[in-house]
Amino acid sequence: MQYRTLGRTGIQVSSLALGAMNFGAVGRTTQDDVTALVDAALEGGINVIDTADMYSGGESEEMVGKAIAGRRDDIVLATKAGLPMGDEPNRTGSSRRWLVTELDNSLRRLGVDHVDLYQIHRWDPNTGDEETLAALTDLQRAGKIRHFGSSTFPAYRIVQAQWAAREHHLSRYVTEQPSYSILQRGIETHVLPVTEEYGLGVLVWSPLASGWLSGAIREGQAVTTSRSVLMPGRFDTAVPANRARLDAVERLAEVAAEAGLTLIQLALGFVTAHPGVTSALIGPRTPAHLDSQLAAADTVLSADVLDAIDAIVAPGTDLAPDEKNDTPPALLDPALRRR
Repeated sequence: MQYRTLGRTGIQVSSLALGAMNFGAVGRTTQDDVTALVDAALEGGINVIDTADMYSGGESEEMVGKAIAGRRDDIVLATKAGLPMGDEPNRTGSSRRWLVTELDNSLRRLGVDHVDLYQIHRWDPNTGDEETLAALTDLQRAGKIRHFGSSTFPAYRIVQAQWAAREHHLSRYVTEQPSYSILQRGIETHVLPVTEEYGLGVLVWSPLASGWLSGAIREGQAVTTSRSVLMPGRFDTAVPANRARLDAVERLAEVAAEAGLTLIQLALGFVTAHPGVTSALIGPRTPAHLDSQLAAADTVLSADVLDAIDAIVAPGTDLAPDEKNDTPPALLDPALRRR
């Protein structure tokens, strides 16, 4: 396992991090399953666990808390807040009112007195940067969080938040958590240059592109990823974007085979090769999933392999642009671009 410094924090983190989105009802995993995955991940050299309040309605945090009991100090523990936690209109977003309340809820579920990294799950257009940063700074000073970061922020919002922190003499975001894979390379255009400029640590999610790069989706075989049940449209090969992804996967599988690698090793080795990326978040549901992903921990891709990947999916290209998660609201809601 490789270890890297998380931005400018001085914290050493593993190049693969354990994502907990599949813990609980979403991944149909029991507490025993989760504890076994955490045990194996730590044994394999992973020292980062990333969860969120809304994963399985809080169940993921509860399971993580039980799995790490007695070894909290050996783990860089991260969680997130900001996406809805119910129908009540103020149980979402990044207002001081909600973040102060929800952090306490997360700490209770995790069974800890602090987290190492607290992340705003999505940019909240209804709350000003000063409001959010001031609340996070106060929580940091209270000792409840060591550092805080953003997740899936557009590049211009990352810049704006850095400016706001300096302007108002507040602590700043020290990490960003964007989506990044061989098939979704859009962050190379704007986000990664900005995070490198500001010295942010970057924890990328979905490096296997929701299963497209796991080997579960290949030409002529039934789709076996669990995501296809939840989001069937994203795996329908009659959709042009999905057809393009499938064609790319077939070519990438050839590149991996020629390099003596699995497709998973190629995919994870690609994202961790970028100098702006600190860690890749993996989200196994089973020990077999984890084993196949840990096998990529020390994968280093040669320049020839990286060039071959570039020839299949050009740098800065999203093969499924409709699935971008950092699109400005005005591009999604016509009412926001009409007078």
